[in-house]
Amino acid sequence: MRTTLILIMLLGAFVLVSCDDEDNGKYAEYLVARPITMSMAEFKDSIDIVAPVPMGESGKIYVYADYIFVNDKYRGVHVLDNKDPKAPKKIAFIKIPGNVDISVKGDYLYADSITDLVVLDISDMNNIKQVNRLENVLRDNVVFPFEAEIYEWQDIDYGNEVVLGWETVMERREIEEVEVQFSREFDMMVVNAIDNSAPTGKGGSLARFMIVNDYLYAVDSHNINVFNIEDLENPKDLEDVYAGFDIETIFNRGEHLFLGSMRGMYIYDISSPAVPSLIGEFEHGTACDPVVVDGDYAFVTLRGGNMCGATESGLFIVNISDMSNPFLVKTYPMEGPYGLGVKDEKLFVCDGASGLKVYDKTNVEELVPLNHFKDIDTFDVIPMEENLLMIGAGVIYQYEYLENKIKLISTFKLK
Repeated sequence: MRTTLILIMLLGAFVLVSCDDEDNGKYAEYLVARPITMSMAEFKDSIDIVAPVPMGESGKIYVYADYIFVNDKYRGVHVLDNKDPKAPKKIAFIKIPGNVDISVKGDYLYADSITDLVVLDISDMNNIKQVNRLENVLRDNVVFPFEAEIYEWQDIDYGNEVVLGWETVMERREIEEVEVQFSREFDMMVVNAIDNSAPTGKGGSLARFMIVNDYLYAVDSHNINVFNIEDLENPKDLEDVYAGFDIETIFNRGEHLFLGSMRGMYIYDISSPAVPSLIGEFEHGTACDPVVVDGDYAFVTLRGGNMCGATESGLFIVNISDMSNPFLVKTYPMEGPYGLGVKDEKLFVCDGASGLKVYDKTNVEELVPLNHFKDIDTFDVIPMEENLLMIGAGVIYQYEYLENKIKLISTFKLK
């Protein structure tokens, strides 16, 4: 009996090996993106403020006064009371289907809900109210998971449904079928989807919303969407400014906007704030690309190894003393960077699964490592006056500044 059992096991192993040999080279693992949809009728009446809920997928962070706002990707915004950075606490959840970005000025919160701009009054955190909704003003505000290799978009009813976002999963597919279909399907999907007197808050380097004085600038994949928010409750939708393709992030310094894209960094003059004008650009190989600026330098992280196109990741330091002619100064290798930030002479880089890296940037051609917080998954940072705020995989980390390094003071799990 034992001999028979062994023979059966060996035969089973042989069959498995034979199948693997037969399939060898024919199949591969692919990251598949499936749409998260909602009916059009439900979408138009879906904003709600509820008690705190568990985090789904943590996204970008934003700070305003004593509060932290954390995007729950495509679902809405978690509101945290951060009066005591050592013990933040959730106080509410704002349901905003399709939301990815927010910005705040004078107790009014502006949020994207796919192609709509939603305005909420947050002057009373216990009684947050929607006060306005501008429909279809973020016309090309389509957020794709560029790391995905297959998009299952064919069954979307664009006349009666909206795509709130995408969920991704690894699946085994036939290589030849994927190669034949991918390019055509992605192109068709894009076509179908496209069918300061008051205080302001602060976002991270991955933000696509930026408030400068009386204007809100919201970048989508192609344009700078410009809004006059002099009347905070009633934004005026102005003429969009075409900015190219694959625009991902926006950063402001003085009278300039710095746009990060998959193709490069673009510099816009906003001395005439209603009409941003391109004055300079720095092109690099195709890669995912946020940017922050300090002094004469722009700091850009490029993340490769995904649909963004690049094979290698790194930190690029660009001289912008002449904004019409920026040029590369130095490149530092990274593992898989996302957001970054600067505070005085410190540079903070979220290097994905490799953790938070802190440098002294006094000499940009010889960055000096100060700290490396390993074994955490990092996404984006906001350097504030008193402390540093960072978000990872469902966790908020807060650090205090020391003379030559930083020190962790609290962690807060959002789930």
